[in-house]
This record gives sequence, structure tokens and C-alpha cells, in this order.
Amino acid sequence: MKYGESVFDIAYLIFAMTAGAVILSRRKDTAGRLMGAAALFLGCGDAFHLIPRVLNYFSEGDFTVWLGIGKLVTSITMTVFYLVLFFLDKELTGEAGRITERAFIALAACRIVLCLMPGNGWTTGGGTVLWAVIRNVPFVIIGIMSVIMFYRDRNAIGALKHMWLCITLSFAFYIPVAVGAGIVPMLGMLMLPKTICYILMLVFFLRESRSTENKLT
Repeated sequence: MKYGESVFDIAYLIFAMTAGAVILSRRKDTAGRLMGAAALFLGCGDAFHLIPRVLNYFSEGDFTVWLGIGKLVTSITMTVFYLVLFFLDKELTGEAGRITERAFIALAACRIVLCLMPGNGWTTGGGTVLWAVIRNVPFVIIGIMSVIMFYRDRNAIGALKHMWLCITLSFAFYIPVAVGAGIVPMLGMLMLPKTICYILMLVFFLRESRSTENKLT
């Protein structure tokens, strides 16, 4: 189990960071930079959590602090990831209004502040279900808004037309883990299909960057 999960995690991180670099090399426009940045935020942010997790499998040391810090960093970078997705959709379609943009930014800021609260117990492993729910309320709202936005614009965003479905599934897998994994550790297995959803998003980014590159050349 630990070998399979470790190989998967490392392969995912390498793919995410490589995808970001490839997209940035292909596309010099705003949409390309946003897709590349989103991929790098995803890979670099998850690295803070997944690398200590892999090391924990093969070491007898106490990684509670590092795993906690990793979860905190990942929580913040994932929030930024969805904020970048918002601006990507806005860049591609021009549909988002100023009120929606302000709501997205406010929710992202609220989520980040809540993640930084000491009640989360990141470095002690003593976080409660209540705090898990509190910090994820704005994040779930961000997810719902993202699904609505990408579903609405699915016919106008090329290779990103199925982003809405991946976002929906990623949250469906994430919420039980975020809220209940501390009580039922087996729920942590849902992180595997959640990660697959993000891999598919990266594939969509690569396809979109390639299709546009071909049009320009």
C-alpha cells in the first residue's frame, strides 16, 4: 500500500509541475499564464503535504508537525488555485461580473484567514471536526460557484468544457476526508480519486494550451 501510494503521489507532483512548465512555455498570453500558474500552485502546494506523507511511510520519525504544516499550506494554495480558475474563466469568456469577482476574492480571503486560526491544531494533530467544518464552508461555496461558472461556460472554453464535472467530483471526494478522516481514517482513501480529478484538470489545461498553440502557428 505505502509503495503504491508513494509512487502515485510522486508521479502526480512531477506531472503537475511539468505540466505547469510546459503550459507556460507554450502560451505567453494571460490565459496561458493563468493555466500554468494554476498547475504550479497545485503541484507545489500539494508537495508540502505529500512529500512529508511519503517520508512518514519510510521513517520512524514524528512527522506530525510537518504533515500539519503541509496540510495548512495545501489548504491555502488550493484556495488560490480556485481563485486562479475564476480569473481563467473570466479571461476566456468575459462573463464574470464585478460582484461575482469580489465575492470570490472575499471568500478566498475568508478561507485563508480561517485556515490560519490556531483552533485548527495543524501542528498538534488536535484539530476538531467543528473547525474542519468552519474552515471549509467558504471553500465549498467557492467550489459551488466554480461548478456553476464552468458549467455555464462549458461551450465557450474549448478543452476545459468538462472542468465543471472534475470540480464537482473533487469536492465530493474531498468533503468527507476534510470533515471525517480524523474520526474514520479509511475516508482518507478518497484522496486518490480526488487527485485523479486534478490530474484530469491538468490534462485539460495541456490540451487547451496545445489547441491554441496550433491555431496560432
